Amino acid sequence: MREQETFLDRVLTIETGRCTEAAAVAASTMIGRGDRHGADQAAVTALREAFNKLDIDGTVVIGEGERDEAPMLYIGEKVGTGKGPTIDIALDPLEGTDLTAKAMGGALAVVALASGGTMLHAPDTYMDKIAIGPGYPDGTVDLDRPVEDNIESLAKAKGVAPEDITLCVLERDRHNHIIEAARRVGSRVFLISDGDVAGVIHTTDPSTGIDMYVGQGGAPEGVLAAAALRCVGGQMQGRLVFKKEEEKQRAAKAGIRDLNRKYSLLDLCGGDVIFAATGVTNGMLLDGVRWEPGYVNTHTVIMRSKTGTVRYIKARTRR
Repeated sequence: MREQETFLDRVLTIETGRCTEAAAVAASTMIGRGDRHGADQAAVTALREAFNKLDIDGTVVIGEGERDEAPMLYIGEKVGTGKGPTIDIALDPLEGTDLTAKAMGGALAVVALASGGTMLHAPDTYMDKIAIGPGYPDGTVDLDRPVEDNIESLAKAKGVAPEDITLCVLERDRHNHIIEAARRVGSRVFLISDGDVAGVIHTTDPSTGIDMYVGQGGAPEGVLAAAALRCVGGQMQGRLVFKKEEEKQRAAKAGIRDLNRKYSLLDLCGGDVIFAATGVTNGMLLDGVRWEPGYVNTHTVIMRSKTGTVRYIKARTRR
């Protein structure tokens, strides 16, 4: 029985990557067409069809919105055949709708699976986030410390000067104080226009040169990013940000009582986790979908928390 369970685990890991591949390929047909909604819908439809083939009893906990806002892959929707393990699902069929519409780099199709009941049911609000990669003492950074203090603490833990630390930050006016603080201590700032799931993951890969992600982005994306960190190690903290009363009501509906809680990595995503992402357009993390006569090429990363395994898969599929 244990061998069978292990076999099924491995099958599900690879099949999760097939799901993101399907979404990425569908979205790629809309690259550069200026239709962000059309690109997102293509990815959603393909991902939903792929999920229908999985032997899981899946529930979408991070998805396209509430049932009255999205026709499929909405929060609470059941997916899979219903015959397998109970699974929480967080997804972003197309992280970077504008990037795809404008043929800009860094768009991804992203899915995370976790054992049932172990993912934060994050409402569609903003979240303050800070994340670093693996290999540092617990508490190296803290969401409540000033940016300068976190940079100096990370630099000390890494054995370098603050000038050798690079922050990844979404290019938004609300982050000007972060950018200014980082530059006051001499650190580099890598600005991204969209895609903070990829921004967090960059901290886990030394080849990117990114040491820390900090800033305010979507709460659902925070859970997805936490799922990736759970697989490869790292530290992350987040706190929900509410700008409207209706957002607080959504949080209450999701079972959140402490609106000021600071969430740790395990609070955001615990249990056994599988994370997969496929590039739609070329980025630092993954190559984008590339078409050639009769074939389509994809680039996917699949991670598993249970084993710490990270697989990069380049596939050439007949179409």
